[in-house]
Amino acid sequence: MTLTFFGACGNVTGSRFLLEGKNGRLLVDSGLYQEREFLSRNWETLPERPEDLTAVILTHAHLDHCGYLPCLVKAGFRGRIFCTPATAEIARIVLLDAARVQEEDAIFKRKRHQKEGRLPPYPEVPLYTEQDAEAVFPLLTPVEYQEEFFPFPGISVRLYDAGHILGAATVKISYREGGKQKEIVFSGDIGRQEQPLLCPPEVPGEADFLLLESTYGDRLHQPWPVSVEKLKKIVVETARLGGKVVIPSFAVERAQEVVYHLKRLFQAGTLPPLPVYVDSPMAINVTEIFEKFPDLFCGAIRDGLRQNEAIFDFPFLKLARTVAESKEINDITGPAIIIAGSGMCTGGRIKHHLVHTISQPENTILFVGYQARGTLGREILERPSAVRIHGQTHQVRARIEKINGFSAHADRADLRHWVDSFFRKPERIFVIHGEDAARAGLTAALQGLAAVTLPEYRDVFQI
Repeated sequence: MTLTFFGACGNVTGSRFLLEGKNGRLLVDSGLYQEREFLSRNWETLPERPEDLTAVILTHAHLDHCGYLPCLVKAGFRGRIFCTPATAEIARIVLLDAARVQEEDAIFKRKRHQKEGRLPPYPEVPLYTEQDAEAVFPLLTPVEYQEEFFPFPGISVRLYDAGHILGAATVKISYREGGKQKEIVFSGDIGRQEQPLLCPPEVPGEADFLLLESTYGDRLHQPWPVSVEKLKKIVVETARLGGKVVIPSFAVERAQEVVYHLKRLFQAGTLPPLPVYVDSPMAINVTEIFEKFPDLFCGAIRDGLRQNEAIFDFPFLKLARTVAESKEINDITGPAIIIAGSGMCTGGRIKHHLVHTISQPENTILFVGYQARGTLGREILERPSAVRIHGQTHQVRARIEKINGFSAHADRADLRHWVDSFFRKPERIFVIHGEDAARAGLTAALQGLAAVTLPEYRDVFQI
């Protein structure tokens, strides 16, 4: 078998891994690059000859794992896309939203560049349209956790709950090589051992080769109670100044977790009464999907969903679906909380809210998720004096804060614990999905467990 790395090597996004055998070609994940320096790769056909791909296995429905699928289908792929039932439903929402955002951004950029009289760095057309996204849907093939399936002769596959977002999976592929049974495991994004909504990540038991994410491989997260306390403190202090707390948030999982914690703080009476706007049609739609899969949650959340409890709703919550409703938020006065996508500020409605809030010192921009290098979110997090948004320069006078404890990714200790739990440890671990510092930190933590490789873009290995 041959393994080729087409993304997430020395960076976080663009997850694409090609596994080739004598009976077929299999792609694990087909994600978009979101770091500015790698955006040009989204316009390339990777991997080459998509019409010859037998199948795709999707670990989960975040854009950096599924967002390239419409390009793949447009370029000729016609095989099946295997994923969990929850991932199939969320992917439909994520891909349609991505297409709409790209179409709207293309129109906006064309007008702006024409007005400014300059040439754009990338084509002023959407990477794909809603029609392209819809062409993916008939190929989605749901499989349950631990249900064995066979993408092509000679290999079998099982999915395990990765505990990252709803429906997220770790992929274990079994095959014979040199007369021996072998297993290669793709971790996908691994969730935390302790988290408020989902269950801890499952361990697939054994592996000869492991592709292991390292997004937070060089650090430890704050405990949940500390993170919730910091959220409360930031909201209270900003409200006291009459400002707004603007939270860039991923629409899948992170928005729901923040809303859940805010609800509990309001119920406890520790937050002043103020409106909470979720300005993301995708987050609203994903929340409705959450309610269809109560058994994927743990403890009180699962029990509440089974009894039709409104886990993600409270009196101060206001949902903005339409563009008009989104624009109205910018006209409100007084304290408020605004949750909007995208989580890394690379597009979507959050940019409009940043334009209206980032230059006022009474406001707070609060990051609750990972900000990849080369994204607007990462730039703001580094507290520059000014940033460019929608082609205009804006002074950064708002308070900039970050809470790492809300991350849906395992930290260094969680990842080490997960690998330690394999009853047969891998002989080689490929450390992926991390910037160089994160990969180096995790490599140090894995010392003594297995041989560790840090693959680079387009590296090829025989396994």
